[in-house]
Amino acid sequence: MSGPPDAHDPDPAHDPDPAPDPDPDPAPDPDPDPAPDIDTASGTFHRRRYAGVFALLFLFGTETFLVSPLLPTIADDIDVSEAAAASSVTAYVLVYAICAPFLGLLSDRFGRRTLVAGAALFLVSNALAALSTGLAPLVVSRAVAGLAAAAAGPAIWAHIAETAPERVRGRALGLGMALFSCGQVIGVPLGAVLAGWAGWRSAFLAMAVGTALALPPLLRRLPPSVPPSAGRPTETGAVRAVLAGWSDPTLRKALTVNTVFHAANLGAYTFLGALLVERFDLSVPELGLIGILVGAGSVAGSLLGGRLGDRARAAGGDQVPLLPLWGVLLAAGITLAAWGPGPVLALAGVAVWFLAGGGFVIDQQTLAGTVRPELRATSSAWLTSTMYAGTGIGAWALGSFAGVITGTLVIGTGLALVAALGALTVGTGRRKAVRQDQPA
Repeated sequence: MSGPPDAHDPDPAHDPDPAPDPDPDPAPDPDPDPAPDIDTASGTFHRRRYAGVFALLFLFGTETFLVSPLLPTIADDIDVSEAAAASSVTAYVLVYAICAPFLGLLSDRFGRRTLVAGAALFLVSNALAALSTGLAPLVVSRAVAGLAAAAAGPAIWAHIAETAPERVRGRALGLGMALFSCGQVIGVPLGAVLAGWAGWRSAFLAMAVGTALALPPLLRRLPPSVPPSAGRPTETGAVRAVLAGWSDPTLRKALTVNTVFHAANLGAYTFLGALLVERFDLSVPELGLIGILVGAGSVAGSLLGGRLGDRARAAGGDQVPLLPLWGVLLAAGITLAAWGPGPVLALAGVAVWFLAGGGFVIDQQTLAGTVRPELRATSSAWLTSTMYAGTGIGAWALGSFAGVITGTLVIGTGLALVAALGALTVGTGRRKAVRQDQPA
């Protein structure tokens, strides 16, 4: 796979006002202030200055899916069942989902240095996993990793949203999400190969080393305090402040749509392997290749979603111009995967399915970074928490059907269309709010 394209528009024919990068290969900057990341004259996005956060996103993407291919080996080595070893994944997800909104608020109130603290804790958690000799220390290490990702993840998205020039904000976020997805496409297979050669602990050790390499550029580029444009949440109580995003009509609708969309998207994905085995009797190695297709679709959707969103907004569209489209494409992709005649069309459906997922996430992250600037990290954290909630709801609902094909069509396709309709109300509400904020 070729590397991700430049985050600023590489095609001058499609850019109404291209400008040369005034500093294509900047010398080391003795002042770590993040202001140089924004070139207000040209709107250029300097990718090198985001190397640390992009590297961390790649590592987070790898970490999220790393245990799956290693599960049998881990279970055999520490002498537990695979179900017991899988509790390490549950620990990671639960800690992230519960803690992310509170740690996002911490970042909004006291600055993006929580990102560095999260990265340092992520390094420690992977070192602990590499040293684990039993189930209990492994589960604890994965819980710590979830806490680390909850501290750093929302802060990363907020940092990109508030420092990338507005005209390329979607592309900057899209590049970040594409690199997160590359963790699944590239990082997970590399981790599995390394584990096969040197044992499963070596994969976690490699994650710790990678995080250590990402820390210096993070320390150089992050601001010491809350950026001037971000402001501070005005709510006094922690719980009240964490829930503040839900009091905003646009964010409340967006988070509800996010829950429904991922109940269809990732809830149905839980049963994708079972669906394809039932339809086409695929082998385990063939199902492994489906994972690469899923990741590649997510990468393409992230990059395309960011680019198309920026173009639509530059032409006068709202902050989420394509949100309903992603819901419709998700419904089409799931339907093809579950009902399309022949494996070729079914696999094309899988690609469309995850392209839609990648584009949807970027539209949502752009919205979260725009509606309430003082709550960027908190809003981003709620996107992840509602994503996990939707995944659990969708998987439970689909699992209640006797047939996986019927369940996928009813839950996957049905909820995707519901999400598309709900997305229409998000865009309408956002446009109304913008008009009300404009001076008479």
